[in-house]
Amino acid sequence: MGATDGEIGKVKEFYFEDDTWVVRYLIVDTGNWLSGRVVLISTQSIINVDWDKKIFLVDLTKEQIKNSPEINTDLPVSRQEEVKLQKYYPWVQYWGSGYYSGSNDVLAISPGPLAMGLPRTNLTEEETVEEQNANKHLRSTDKVIGYKIAATDGEIGDAEDFLIDADTWKIDLLLIDTGHWFPGKKVLFSVDRIKEIDWETSSIIANTTIAHVKDSPEYDPNQESKEVYTLIPHDG
Repeated sequence: MGATDGEIGKVKEFYFEDDTWVVRYLIVDTGNWLSGRVVLISTQSIINVDWDKKIFLVDLTKEQIKNSPEINTDLPVSRQEEVKLQKYYPWVQYWGSGYYSGSNDVLAISPGPLAMGLPRTNLTEEETVEEQNANKHLRSTDKVIGYKIAATDGEIGDAEDFLIDADTWKIDLLLIDTGHWFPGKKVLFSVDRIKEIDWETSSIIANTTIAHVKDSPEYDPNQESKEVYTLIPHDG
């Protein structure tokens, strides 16, 4: 990951919304530069991608990133923490209206704790529910790798990777390793046919059949244009 004045670290994973399949943040390990601190960078900041050198370029300075709010990426990122980032960086809010919308009306009601990214203690029941569910769709790509893929008539493989449109940052395709179901075969599957991700059972529910996947053409990475699609980074 490159800032306007130098390298800031390496991209380790992405955060995406499991209802829209749009990538919202890149999780960057700053390494020795900030003593291993991990930072969240919005895809809005990306101004160019050098595919040959494998570099994401952002319109931020190293000083901006150094002084940014610290976010614990080991836990699910809350909407409160996103508000902190939105108030620090010149990023356009992507979520809708409501308690965590960042609107002036909300801030006027309770500017103190919300501005600091801290939980309010006088929430109504409705606001409490919204607080708990505000970011329920924001997920880590790294966590989903390895999830079982369940078709309508049985399991068909494991999630090995995602492919995203590099222009829109929308995850378009899921790479499935059929493993011992159809040994050695990997296929691409449109996320539009995914019904839900079951976080309790670590599985992805797909609207397809075993026969459909078995008859699908095998994935050939050489046929994908690197200017259009890129594999999301993950460990291993």
